[in-house]
Amino acid sequence: MKFHQSASELFIPDGAALPAALERTTHLAVSAHQDDLEIMAAAPILECFQHKEKWFTGVVVTDGRGSPRAGFYAAYTDEEMWAVRRKEQKKAAIVGEFAALSLLDHPSSSIKDGSNRKPVEDIVALLSACKPQILYTHNLADKHDTHVGVALKTIAAARALPAADRPQKAYGCEVWRDLDWMVDDDKIGFDVSAMENLQASLLGVYDSQITGGKRYDLASMGRRRAHATYFASHGVDTATGITFGMDLTPLIADPQLDIAEYVHGYIHRFSQDVGGRFKRLGLK
Repeated sequence: MKFHQSASELFIPDGAALPAALERTTHLAVSAHQDDLEIMAAAPILECFQHKEKWFTGVVVTDGRGSPRAGFYAAYTDEEMWAVRRKEQKKAAIVGEFAALSLLDHPSSSIKDGSNRKPVEDIVALLSACKPQILYTHNLADKHDTHVGVALKTIAAARALPAADRPQKAYGCEVWRDLDWMVDDDKIGFDVSAMENLQASLLGVYDSQITGGKRYDLASMGRRRAHATYFASHGVDTATGITFGMDLTPLIADPQLDIAEYVHGYIHRFSQDVGGRFKRLGLK
């Protein structure tokens, strides 16, 4: 498979031959950075882990050269950090028993350039080869520009497919802005109570980030536990870990839907929920 970047790579953890390694994919996640998959797509990774009929494929769109670094990694050059982060992502793919891992190696600047179609074309190629039933990417209300850029290019890629080849479901997931703010009826909840040891192992692979000063491992596991407890105010906990998703399925099913208006619909319903509570409870 040909990609636009010369350093792009397809990594098959179990050594299966192409194209069968890709064709077995049922769940596919497209992320911006190394370690985003393990934060945002824990649910499909767990669902597919050691499952005979379900396989998870991960896609990392950017190269990781601009990653922040401190401590042991403070003096690493961009090229050294690129190599470390690529190695860490491959380790996570082995631990999580991915069907495949695609490292597209685009610079972040190309993701934030709305006119750059090269990442879209790479994602189209992967979606065409894998034909996943379910697609995951970043949520459209994330506060990280590169994350939102990847989500937009992923939606564009899915829309470019023939209607029959598009994923049946698509979800936008949490990394830099969680989705606890959404009204409950809008939230897609994923139960990630199982295999906390595996979840911790997947997050713990990223020593360059953890040692470098960002405890994504503790923060991600803590957020999952917090979501489980705070999801329902009038009932006991039914899960020990939950992640939330934003339903993007209508956006890939109907390419004519305006993306900004679609996201503003979620925000509007949140605003109505807050305002309606004031009306009900305010002093007369």
